[in-house]
Amino acid sequence: MSLSSTPTLQASPGGPVRPSAAFMLQHPAHAIALGLGSGLSPKAPGTVGSLWGWVSWLLIQNSLSVPWQAGVIVVGLLLGWWACTVTAQHLRVSDPGAIVWDEIVAMWLVFFLVMPTDFVGQLAAFALFRFFDAVKPGPVAWADRLFKGLGWRGGWGIVFDDLVAAFCTLLVIALWRFWA
Repeated sequence: MSLSSTPTLQASPGGPVRPSAAFMLQHPAHAIALGLGSGLSPKAPGTVGSLWGWVSWLLIQNSLSVPWQAGVIVVGLLLGWWACTVTAQHLRVSDPGAIVWDEIVAMWLVFFLVMPTDFVGQLAAFALFRFFDAVKPGPVAWADRLFKGLGWRGGWGIVFDDLVAAFCTLLVIALWRFWA
C-alpha cells in the first residue's frame, strides 16, 4: 500500500470511522498519529498519550545529546503534522480524540525546555500540561476556537492548541521558578 492511498475503512460511507488496532496498522500515519496505540485507550486517550510522551522522552533524553533531542522534536512536529492530517482525513473527523501525537510532541517540548530531572518536577510538568490541555483555559481555548473558526483542517489545527498548552505550562513553570 502506498503512503497516499486510502485504507479500507469500516464505517458507513461518509460517516466517522472508529479507530482500532487494525485501522492503526493500515497506514504508517495512523500508527504515528495514534501514538503507537496509546490513543486507542478507551478512557482518557489524551492522558495516556501524554504518559507515552513522558516515557518516550525519558528514552530520548537518556539516548541523545541536546541538539539531537531538539532535532527529534522538530522532525516529530513536522512528521506529526502530516500524520495527524492523514489520520484525521481517514477517520473523517477534524480533531479525533484518538489522535494523541499532538500530546506526545507537546510533552517532549515541555520536558526539553524545562529539563526537570527529578520525578516531582516531571510530574508537575505533566500535571500542568494535562490541566491546560484538558481544561483549555484562556489562551488554549482561544487557540482551539481559532482552529475551528478558521476551518483549519488537518494536522496543524490538531497540534496548535497543544503547543499553546505546552507554552502555558512553560510559562507557569518559569513564573514559579522566578518567584520561588
